[in-house]
Amino acid sequence: QVQLVESGGGLVQAGGSLRLSCAASGRTFRRYGMAWFRQAPGKERDFVAVIDWSGVEASYADTVKGRFTISRDGAKNELYLQMNSLKPEDTAVYCCAAVAGYGLGINPSDYDYWGQGTQVTVSS
Repeated sequence: QVQLVESGGGLVQAGGSLRLSCAASGRTFRRYGMAWFRQAPGKERDFVAVIDWSGVEASYADTVKGRFTISRDGAKNELYLQMNSLKPEDTAVYCCAAVAGYGLGINPSDYDYWGQGTQVTVSS
């Protein structure tokens, strides 16, 4: 069982930056693939970024590639999402997700554990 708690969301102007964190419980964090998804009002949950259990391989949605960076710290049991050059269309609730194993899935159905989410609002 893994419990996930996100933090770091907030209100930022377009062009600004935010760093999201996801704290994971459990001693087997390093055995889980991790990802970030986001959901804007009235829209489906969309893939943002994913990282494998070793932290070596990552993949991004085309909409955030070059602006966002996903990373993880096994010693702290934390997942991060550094978001730069934010745009109003990045406004959404951001959730982290986990699945036992190597990971790198990009569909919500690939994940077994979810956090409650943190709101990111980008003003124009």
